[in-house]
Amino acid sequence: MIGTRRPRDHRTRRPLDFAADLCRSGPPKHRFCVPSLHPACRISYAGPMSTAHPSLGVSRRVAELKPSVTVAFMNRAKTMKAQGLDVLSFAAGEPDFDTPQIVKDAAISALNQGMTKYMPTLGDPETRKAIADKLVRENHIATSADRIAISAGGKYSLFIACQCLFDFPAPSQAPLEALLPVPAWVSYVPMIELAGGKVVELPTDAVGDFKITPEQLRRAINPNTRLLMLNSPSNPCGTMYSPDELRALAQVVIEMSRTTAPGMVVISDELYEKITYGGIPHFSIGSIPEIAERTITVNGLSKAYAMTGWRIGYAAGVGDFGRRFIDAMGVLQGQMSTNITSFTYPAIRTALSSTANDVERMRQAFAQRAEVIFQRLQKLPGLRCPKPTGAFYAFPDVSAHFGKQSAGGHGVPGRRIASAMDFCEALLAEQHVAFVPGEDFGGCGSRCVRISFACSTDQINKGIDRLEQFLAGLR
Repeated sequence: MIGTRRPRDHRTRRPLDFAADLCRSGPPKHRFCVPSLHPACRISYAGPMSTAHPSLGVSRRVAELKPSVTVAFMNRAKTMKAQGLDVLSFAAGEPDFDTPQIVKDAAISALNQGMTKYMPTLGDPETRKAIADKLVRENHIATSADRIAISAGGKYSLFIACQCLFDFPAPSQAPLEALLPVPAWVSYVPMIELAGGKVVELPTDAVGDFKITPEQLRRAINPNTRLLMLNSPSNPCGTMYSPDELRALAQVVIEMSRTTAPGMVVISDELYEKITYGGIPHFSIGSIPEIAERTITVNGLSKAYAMTGWRIGYAAGVGDFGRRFIDAMGVLQGQMSTNITSFTYPAIRTALSSTANDVERMRQAFAQRAEVIFQRLQKLPGLRCPKPTGAFYAFPDVSAHFGKQSAGGHGVPGRRIASAMDFCEALLAEQHVAFVPGEDFGGCGSRCVRISFACSTDQINKGIDRLEQFLAGLR
Protein backbone atom coordinates (compact mmCIF):
# COMPACT_ATOMS: atom_id res chain seq x y z
CA MET A 1 0.00 0.00 0.00
CA ILE A 2 1.26 3.47 -0.86
CA GLY A 3 0.52 6.37 1.47
CA THR A 4 0.92 10.11 1.08
CA ARG A 5 1.76 12.92 3.40
CA ARG A 6 0.53 16.42 2.82
CA PRO A 7 1.23 19.58 4.81
CA ARG A 8 -1.62 20.56 7.10
CA ASP A 9 -3.21 23.83 8.06
CA HIS A 10 -1.92 24.67 11.54
CA ARG A 11 -5.36 25.82 12.66
CA THR A 12 -7.74 23.19 11.23
CA ARG A 13 -5.16 20.38 10.81
CA ARG A 14 -6.79 19.70 7.44
CA PRO A 15 -4.44 18.94 4.51
CA LEU A 16 -3.46 22.04 2.59
CA ASP A 17 -4.14 22.35 -1.11
CA PHE A 18 -0.99 23.96 -2.50
CA ALA A 19 -2.81 24.99 -5.66
CA ALA A 20 -5.35 26.96 -3.63
CA ASP A 21 -2.53 28.97 -2.12
CA LEU A 22 -1.03 30.10 -5.40
CA CYS A 23 -1.39 33.62 -6.65
CA ARG A 24 -4.26 33.58 -9.15
CA SER A 25 -3.63 37.01 -10.59
CA GLY A 26 -0.04 36.94 -11.68
CA PRO A 27 2.68 34.82 -13.24
CA PRO A 28 4.43 32.02 -11.33
CA LYS A 29 6.92 34.40 -9.76
CA HIS A 30 4.09 35.74 -7.58
CA ARG A 31 3.39 32.44 -5.87
CA PHE A 32 3.34 32.87 -2.11
CA CYS A 33 4.03 36.58 -2.56
CA VAL A 34 3.41 39.22 0.09
CA PRO A 35 0.09 41.06 -0.37
CA SER A 36 1.67 44.43 0.28
CA LEU A 37 4.04 43.85 -2.62
CA HIS A 38 1.39 42.47 -4.95
CA PRO A 39 -2.02 43.58 -3.64
CA ALA A 40 -4.02 41.31 -5.96
CA CYS A 41 -2.70 38.34 -4.05
CA ARG A 42 -4.77 37.52 -0.99
CA ILE A 43 -2.73 34.92 0.81
CA SER A 44 -3.35 34.98 4.54
CA TYR A 45 -0.52 34.96 7.01
CA ALA A 46 -0.19 32.07 9.42
CA GLY A 47 1.31 31.44 12.78
CA PRO A 48 1.11 33.34 16.06
CA MET A 49 -0.03 36.92 15.60
CA SER A 50 1.13 39.94 17.57
CA THR A 51 -1.61 41.28 19.83
CA ALA A 52 -0.33 44.81 19.23
CA HIS A 53 -0.01 44.29 15.47
CA PRO A 54 -2.53 41.60 14.44
CA SER A 55 -1.47 41.78 10.79
CA LEU A 56 2.04 40.64 11.60
CA GLY A 57 2.84 36.96 11.32
CA VAL A 58 5.14 34.44 9.69
CA SER A 59 4.59 32.56 6.45
CA ARG A 60 2.22 29.59 6.46
CA ARG A 61 4.85 27.21 5.14
CA VAL A 62 7.11 28.02 8.11
CA ALA A 63 4.36 28.26 10.73
CA GLU A 64 3.26 24.74 9.84
CA LEU A 65 6.71 23.22 10.10
CA LYS A 66 6.92 20.75 12.95
CA PRO A 67 10.07 20.94 15.10
CA SER A 68 12.29 17.87 14.96
CA VAL A 69 11.20 15.31 17.54
CA THR A 70 14.81 14.09 17.68
CA VAL A 71 16.05 17.52 18.71
CA ALA A 72 13.14 17.92 21.13
CA PHE A 73 13.97 14.79 23.12
CA MET A 74 17.68 15.51 22.97
CA ASN A 75 17.11 18.99 24.39
CA ARG A 76 14.77 17.71 27.09
CA ALA A 77 17.42 15.23 28.18
CA LYS A 78 20.02 18.01 28.33
CA THR A 79 17.68 20.21 30.37
CA MET A 80 17.05 17.44 32.87
CA LYS A 81 20.79 16.78 33.15
CA ALA A 82 21.37 20.49 33.79
CA GLN A 83 18.91 20.17 36.67
CA GLY A 84 21.16 17.54 38.22
CA LEU A 85 19.18 14.47 37.16
CA ASP A 86 20.96 11.27 36.13
CA VAL A 87 19.62 11.09 32.58
CA LEU A 88 20.90 8.58 30.02
CA SER A 89 20.30 9.99 26.54
CA PHE A 90 20.08 7.82 23.46
CA ALA A 91 18.48 10.56 21.37
CA ALA A 92 21.31 12.27 19.54
CA GLY A 93 22.55 10.97 16.20
CA GLU A 94 26.04 12.13 17.00
CA PRO A 95 29.24 10.12 17.51
CA ASP A 96 30.65 10.40 21.02
CA PHE A 97 34.19 10.48 19.65
CA ASP A 98 36.27 13.60 19.12
CA THR A 99 37.32 14.78 15.67
CA PRO A 100 40.70 13.25 14.78
CA GLN A 101 43.48 15.57 15.92
CA ILE A 102 45.12 15.68 12.51
CA VAL A 103 41.92 17.15 11.08
CA LYS A 104 41.70 19.79 13.79
CA ASP A 105 45.37 20.66 13.26
CA ALA A 106 44.76 21.21 9.53
CA ALA A 107 41.99 23.71 10.29
CA ILE A 108 44.04 25.46 12.98
CA SER A 109 46.99 25.78 10.64
CA ALA A 110 44.82 27.21 7.87
CA LEU A 111 43.27 29.68 10.31
CA ASN A 112 46.68 30.78 11.55
CA GLN A 113 47.81 31.23 7.96
CA GLY A 114 45.01 33.69 7.34
CA MET A 115 42.60 31.52 5.35
CA THR A 116 39.64 33.62 6.48
CA LYS A 117 38.41 35.23 3.26
CA TYR A 118 35.58 34.44 0.88
CA MET A 119 36.01 31.32 -1.22
CA PRO A 120 34.14 30.05 -4.29
CA THR A 121 30.53 29.22 -3.41
CA LEU A 122 30.81 25.47 -4.03
CA GLY A 123 34.30 25.16 -2.57
CA ASP A 124 37.87 25.67 -3.69
CA PRO A 125 39.01 23.58 -6.69
CA GLU A 126 41.51 21.56 -4.65
CA THR A 127 38.92 20.36 -2.15
CA ARG A 128 36.26 19.70 -4.77
CA LYS A 129 38.82 17.56 -6.60
CA ALA A 130 39.71 15.70 -3.38
CA ILE A 131 36.04 14.80 -2.87
CA ALA A 132 35.63 13.78 -6.51
CA ASP A 133 38.75 11.62 -6.32
CA LYS A 134 37.40 9.95 -3.18
CA LEU A 135 34.09 9.17 -4.90
CA VAL A 136 35.83 7.78 -7.98
CA ARG A 137 38.28 5.71 -5.94
CA GLU A 138 36.02 4.39 -3.16
CA ASN A 139 32.49 4.60 -4.56
CA HIS A 140 33.25 4.08 -8.26
CA ILE A 141 31.13 7.10 -9.18
CA ALA A 142 32.34 8.70 -12.42
CA THR A 143 32.25 12.27 -11.17
CA SER A 144 34.70 15.17 -11.32
CA ALA A 145 35.54 18.35 -9.43
CA ASP A 146 33.12 20.50 -11.43
CA ARG A 147 30.29 18.17 -10.40
CA ILE A 148 30.86 18.58 -6.64
CA ALA A 149 28.98 21.04 -4.39
CA ILE A 150 30.33 21.56 -0.88
CA SER A 151 27.84 22.99 1.59
CA ALA A 152 27.15 23.54 5.29
CA GLY A 153 26.27 19.93 6.10
CA GLY A 154 24.58 17.00 4.42
CA LYS A 155 21.19 18.37 5.52
CA TYR A 156 21.90 21.62 3.68
CA SER A 157 22.96 19.72 0.57
CA LEU A 158 19.69 17.78 0.63
CA PHE A 159 17.64 20.94 1.12
CA ILE A 160 19.31 22.70 -1.81
CA ALA A 161 18.95 19.60 -3.99
CA CYS A 162 15.21 19.42 -3.30
CA GLN A 163 14.83 23.11 -4.16
CA CYS A 164 16.54 22.41 -7.47
CA LEU A 165 14.26 19.46 -8.27
CA PHE A 166 10.76 20.73 -7.47
CA ASP A 167 8.47 23.66 -8.21
CA PHE A 168 5.08 24.47 -6.74
CA PRO A 169 2.47 23.38 -9.27
CA ALA A 170 0.23 25.76 -11.17
CA PRO A 171 -3.46 25.64 -10.18
CA SER A 172 -4.32 23.15 -12.91
CA GLN A 173 -1.28 20.94 -12.41
CA ALA A 174 -0.64 17.96 -10.16
CA PRO A 175 2.45 18.29 -7.96
CA LEU A 176 5.59 16.36 -8.76
CA GLU A 177 6.07 13.43 -6.42
CA ALA A 178 8.89 12.15 -4.26
CA LEU A 179 8.93 8.45 -3.41
CA LEU A 180 10.12 8.00 0.16
CA PRO A 181 10.65 4.60 1.80
CA VAL A 182 9.44 4.90 5.38
CA PRO A 183 10.34 4.94 8.22
CA ALA A 184 12.75 7.69 7.16
CA TRP A 185 14.75 10.54 8.62
CA VAL A 186 12.38 13.22 9.85
CA SER A 187 13.71 16.07 7.69
CA TYR A 188 13.08 14.53 4.26
CA VAL A 189 9.34 15.28 4.27
CA PRO A 190 9.56 18.99 5.15
CA MET A 191 12.44 19.48 2.73
CA ILE A 192 10.42 18.03 -0.13
CA GLU A 193 7.20 19.80 0.77
CA LEU A 194 8.90 23.17 1.22
CA ALA A 195 10.18 22.78 -2.33
CA GLY A 196 6.66 22.08 -3.66
CA GLY A 197 6.84 18.31 -3.95
CA LYS A 198 4.31 15.76 -2.78
CA VAL A 199 5.64 12.95 -0.62
CA VAL A 200 4.47 9.43 -1.49
CA GLU A 201 5.38 7.03 1.27
CA LEU A 202 6.57 3.51 0.45
CA PRO A 203 5.87 1.51 3.63
CA THR A 204 8.38 -1.03 4.93
CA ASP A 205 8.44 -3.24 8.01
CA ALA A 206 10.82 -4.90 10.42
CA VAL A 207 10.34 -8.31 8.81
CA GLY A 208 11.88 -6.95 5.61
CA ASP A 209 14.59 -5.01 7.47
CA PHE A 210 12.76 -1.77 6.57
CA LYS A 211 13.61 -2.05 2.85
CA ILE A 212 11.38 -1.57 -0.18
CA THR A 213 11.17 -4.16 -2.96
CA PRO A 214 11.59 -3.63 -6.71
CA GLU A 215 7.93 -4.54 -7.26
CA GLN A 216 6.82 -1.99 -4.68
CA LEU A 217 8.91 0.69 -6.38
CA ARG A 218 7.59 -0.20 -9.83
CA ARG A 219 3.97 0.14 -8.68
CA ALA A 220 4.64 3.57 -7.17
CA ILE A 221 6.26 5.22 -10.21
CA ASN A 222 3.99 7.32 -12.41
CA PRO A 223 4.41 10.24 -14.85
CA ASN A 224 4.55 12.72 -11.94
CA THR A 225 7.38 10.89 -10.18
CA ARG A 226 10.34 13.25 -9.86
CA LEU A 227 12.41 11.77 -7.05
CA LEU A 228 13.30 8.54 -5.31
CA MET A 229 14.97 9.27 -1.96
CA LEU A 230 17.23 6.50 -0.71
CA ASN A 231 19.18 6.38 2.56
CA SER A 232 21.48 3.43 3.14
CA PRO A 233 22.61 2.76 5.85
CA SER A 234 19.36 4.07 7.28
CA ASN A 235 18.54 6.63 9.91
CA PRO A 236 16.42 5.67 11.89
CA CYS A 237 16.29 1.96 11.05
CA GLY A 238 19.95 0.96 11.35
CA THR A 239 19.64 -1.39 8.36
CA MET A 240 20.98 -1.15 4.82
CA TYR A 241 20.47 -2.39 1.28
CA SER A 242 22.84 -4.96 -0.19
CA PRO A 243 24.55 -4.22 -3.53
CA ASP A 244 22.23 -6.68 -5.29
CA GLU A 245 19.15 -5.06 -3.76
CA LEU A 246 20.27 -1.62 -4.94
CA ARG A 247 21.01 -2.96 -8.41
CA ALA A 248 17.50 -4.38 -8.55
CA LEU A 249 15.99 -1.01 -7.57
CA ALA A 250 18.20 0.73 -10.11
CA GLN A 251 16.93 -1.59 -12.84
CA VAL A 252 13.37 -0.53 -12.07
CA VAL A 253 14.34 3.14 -12.28
CA ILE A 254 16.11 2.53 -15.59
CA GLU A 255 13.09 0.79 -17.09
CA MET A 256 10.45 3.16 -15.75
CA SER A 257 12.40 6.28 -16.71
CA ARG A 258 12.27 5.09 -20.32
CA THR A 259 8.54 4.47 -20.36
CA THR A 260 6.81 6.38 -17.58
CA ALA A 261 8.90 8.91 -15.63
CA PRO A 262 11.62 10.38 -17.86
CA GLY A 263 12.39 13.16 -15.37
CA MET A 264 12.93 10.86 -12.41
CA VAL A 265 16.03 11.48 -10.27
CA VAL A 266 17.50 9.47 -7.41
CA ILE A 267 19.03 11.14 -4.36
CA SER A 268 21.23 8.70 -2.49
CA ASP A 269 21.94 9.88 1.06
CA GLU A 270 25.08 8.01 2.05
CA LEU A 271 26.10 9.86 5.20
CA TYR A 272 26.65 6.62 7.13
CA GLU A 273 28.54 4.80 4.38
CA LYS A 274 31.60 4.03 6.53
CA ILE A 275 29.65 2.87 9.58
CA THR A 276 28.79 -0.67 8.51
CA TYR A 277 29.36 -3.92 10.38
CA GLY A 278 26.74 -6.46 9.39
CA GLY A 279 28.66 -8.15 6.61
CA ILE A 280 26.92 -6.03 3.96
CA PRO A 281 29.35 -3.88 1.95
CA HIS A 282 28.32 -0.32 1.23
CA PHE A 283 27.36 0.25 -2.39
CA SER A 284 26.66 3.53 -4.19
CA ILE A 285 23.73 3.31 -6.59
CA GLY A 286 25.29 6.21 -8.52
CA SER A 287 28.10 3.89 -9.61
CA ILE A 288 25.74 2.00 -11.94
CA PRO A 289 26.42 3.50 -15.39
CA GLU A 290 22.83 3.29 -16.66
CA ILE A 291 21.51 5.30 -13.70
CA ALA A 292 24.56 7.41 -12.86
CA GLU A 293 23.48 10.61 -14.62
CA ARG A 294 20.10 10.69 -12.91
CA THR A 295 21.63 10.08 -9.45
CA ILE A 296 22.74 12.77 -7.01
CA THR A 297 24.93 11.35 -4.24
CA VAL A 298 24.88 13.24 -0.94
CA ASN A 299 27.41 12.70 1.81
CA GLY A 300 29.34 14.58 4.47
CA LEU A 301 31.92 14.38 7.22
CA SER A 302 29.65 14.50 10.26
CA LYS A 303 29.20 10.84 11.14
CA ALA A 304 32.18 8.83 9.88
CA TYR A 305 34.73 11.45 10.93
CA ALA A 306 33.01 12.66 14.13
CA MET A 307 32.63 16.17 12.73
CA THR A 308 28.96 16.97 13.35
CA GLY A 309 29.60 20.51 14.54
CA TRP A 310 31.83 21.39 11.60
CA ARG A 311 28.81 21.40 9.26
CA ILE A 312 30.42 19.97 6.14
CA GLY A 313 28.43 18.14 3.48
CA TYR A 314 28.62 17.64 -0.26
CA ALA A 315 26.62 16.57 -3.27
CA ALA A 316 27.94 14.93 -6.42
CA GLY A 317 26.56 14.49 -9.91
CA VAL A 318 27.60 12.63 -13.04
CA GLY A 319 27.51 13.54 -16.71
CA ASP A 320 25.98 16.58 -18.35
CA PHE A 321 22.92 16.66 -16.11
CA GLY A 322 25.10 16.20 -13.05
CA ARG A 323 27.19 19.23 -14.00
CA ARG A 324 24.12 21.38 -14.73
CA PHE A 325 22.45 20.27 -11.50
CA ILE A 326 25.50 21.11 -9.39
CA ASP A 327 25.77 24.47 -11.14
CA ALA A 328 22.13 25.12 -10.23
CA MET A 329 22.84 24.23 -6.61
CA GLY A 330 25.67 26.73 -6.74
CA VAL A 331 23.39 29.50 -7.99
CA LEU A 332 20.90 28.92 -5.15
CA GLN A 333 23.59 28.47 -2.52
CA GLY A 334 25.21 31.67 -3.76
CA GLN A 335 22.02 33.53 -2.84
CA MET A 336 21.91 31.92 0.60
CA SER A 337 25.12 30.99 2.39
CA THR A 338 27.84 31.06 -0.32
CA ASN A 339 30.92 29.11 0.79
CA ILE A 340 31.38 27.20 4.04
CA THR A 341 33.96 28.39 6.58
CA SER A 342 37.13 29.00 4.60
CA PHE A 343 39.70 27.42 6.92
CA THR A 344 37.84 24.08 7.01
CA TYR A 345 38.71 23.17 3.41
CA PRO A 346 42.20 21.85 4.29
CA ALA A 347 40.56 19.87 7.11
CA ILE A 348 38.25 18.21 4.58
CA ARG A 349 41.18 17.13 2.45
CA THR A 350 43.00 15.83 5.51
CA ALA A 351 39.97 13.87 6.73
CA LEU A 352 39.53 12.20 3.35
CA SER A 353 43.20 11.33 2.92
CA SER A 354 44.71 10.75 6.35
CA THR A 355 42.20 9.38 8.86
CA ALA A 356 41.53 5.82 7.71
CA ASN A 357 42.79 4.36 10.98
CA ASP A 358 40.62 6.70 13.06
CA VAL A 359 37.55 5.94 10.97
CA GLU A 360 38.14 2.20 11.31
CA ARG A 361 38.64 2.48 15.06
CA MET A 362 35.29 4.24 15.40
CA ARG A 363 33.59 1.75 13.08
CA GLN A 364 34.80 -1.16 15.20
CA ALA A 365 33.49 0.53 18.33
CA PHE A 366 30.07 1.00 16.72
CA ALA A 367 30.09 -2.64 15.61
CA GLN A 368 30.75 -3.78 19.17
CA ARG A 369 28.02 -1.52 20.54
CA ALA A 370 25.58 -2.74 17.91
CA GLU A 371 26.10 -6.31 19.02
CA VAL A 372 25.72 -5.42 22.69
CA ILE A 373 22.47 -3.51 22.27
CA PHE A 374 20.97 -6.05 19.88
CA GLN A 375 21.67 -8.94 22.24
CA ARG A 376 20.19 -7.01 25.16
CA LEU A 377 17.07 -5.96 23.24
CA GLN A 378 16.49 -9.52 22.01
CA LYS A 379 16.01 -10.67 25.60
CA LEU A 380 13.41 -8.07 26.54
CA PRO A 381 9.73 -9.06 26.43
CA GLY A 382 7.53 -7.61 23.72
CA LEU A 383 10.26 -5.96 21.63
CA ARG A 384 10.97 -6.82 18.00
CA CYS A 385 14.11 -5.40 16.44
CA PRO A 386 16.03 -6.23 13.25
CA LYS A 387 19.74 -6.63 13.78
CA PRO A 388 21.53 -3.31 13.13
CA THR A 389 23.89 -3.55 10.17
CA GLY A 390 24.81 0.10 9.59
CA ALA A 391 24.74 3.59 11.12
CA PHE A 392 24.36 3.59 14.92
CA TYR A 393 20.67 3.06 15.58
CA ALA A 394 18.40 0.31 16.82
CA PHE A 395 14.71 0.65 15.94
CA PRO A 396 12.66 -1.78 18.01
CA ASP A 397 8.90 -2.18 17.68
CA VAL A 398 7.38 -1.57 21.13
CA SER A 399 3.71 -1.77 20.13
CA ALA A 400 3.18 -4.99 22.10
CA HIS A 401 3.12 -2.73 25.16
CA PHE A 402 0.50 -0.30 23.88
CA GLY A 403 -2.57 -0.32 26.09
CA LYS A 404 -0.59 -0.96 29.27
CA GLN A 405 -0.06 1.28 32.28
CA SER A 406 3.41 2.28 33.44
CA ALA A 407 4.40 1.98 37.10
CA GLY A 408 5.65 5.53 37.63
CA GLY A 409 8.90 6.54 39.24
CA HIS A 410 10.99 9.46 40.53
CA GLY A 411 7.82 10.96 41.97
CA VAL A 412 6.06 10.80 38.61
CA PRO A 413 2.76 8.88 38.43
CA GLY A 414 2.33 6.11 35.88
CA ARG A 415 0.54 6.70 32.61
CA ARG A 416 -1.27 4.76 29.94
CA ILE A 417 0.94 3.79 27.01
CA ALA A 418 -1.02 4.22 23.77
CA SER A 419 1.77 5.20 21.37
CA ALA A 420 5.50 5.35 20.84
CA MET A 421 5.38 8.95 22.04
CA ASP A 422 3.70 7.85 25.28
CA PHE A 423 6.29 5.12 25.68
CA CYS A 424 9.19 7.56 25.35
CA GLU A 425 7.55 10.22 27.51
CA ALA A 426 6.99 7.73 30.31
CA LEU A 427 10.46 6.20 30.01
CA LEU A 428 12.11 9.61 30.23
CA ALA A 429 9.99 10.80 33.16
CA GLU A 430 10.05 7.58 35.17
CA GLN A 431 13.46 6.05 34.36
CA HIS A 432 15.39 9.06 33.04
CA VAL A 433 16.18 7.36 29.73
CA ALA A 434 15.75 9.33 26.49
CA PHE A 435 14.76 7.45 23.32
CA VAL A 436 13.15 9.07 20.27
CA PRO A 437 9.52 8.15 19.47
CA GLY A 438 9.05 6.87 15.94
CA GLU A 439 5.86 8.63 14.82
CA ASP A 440 7.62 11.36 12.85
CA PHE A 441 9.70 8.84 10.91
CA GLY A 442 6.56 7.72 9.09
CA GLY A 443 5.06 4.36 8.25
CA CYS A 444 5.41 1.67 10.89
CA GLY A 445 7.64 4.06 12.83
CA SER A 446 4.56 4.89 14.88
CA ARG A 447 5.07 1.54 16.59
CA CYS A 448 8.81 1.96 17.14
CA VAL A 449 11.40 3.94 19.08
CA ARG A 450 14.84 4.98 17.87
CA ILE A 451 17.79 4.21 20.11
CA SER A 452 21.11 5.81 19.21
CA PHE A 453 24.05 3.78 20.46
CA ALA A 454 26.58 6.52 19.73
CA CYS A 455 27.63 6.26 23.36
CA SER A 456 29.71 4.02 25.58
CA THR A 457 28.97 0.34 26.14
CA ASP A 458 28.63 1.12 29.84
CA GLN A 459 25.86 3.65 29.10
CA ILE A 460 24.15 1.16 26.78
CA ASN A 461 24.03 -1.47 29.50
CA LYS A 462 22.81 0.99 32.13
CA GLY A 463 20.14 2.30 29.77
CA ILE A 464 18.87 -1.16 28.86
CA ASP A 465 18.83 -2.09 32.55
CA ARG A 466 16.49 0.84 33.16
CA LEU A 467 14.41 -0.08 30.11
CA GLU A 468 14.08 -3.62 31.46
CA GLN A 469 12.90 -2.24 34.80
CA PHE A 470 10.40 0.01 33.01
CA LEU A 471 8.99 -2.91 31.00
CA ALA A 472 8.73 -5.04 34.11
CA GLY A 473 6.50 -2.41 35.68
CA LEU A 474 4.00 -2.25 32.82
CA ARG A 475 0.58 -3.67 33.63
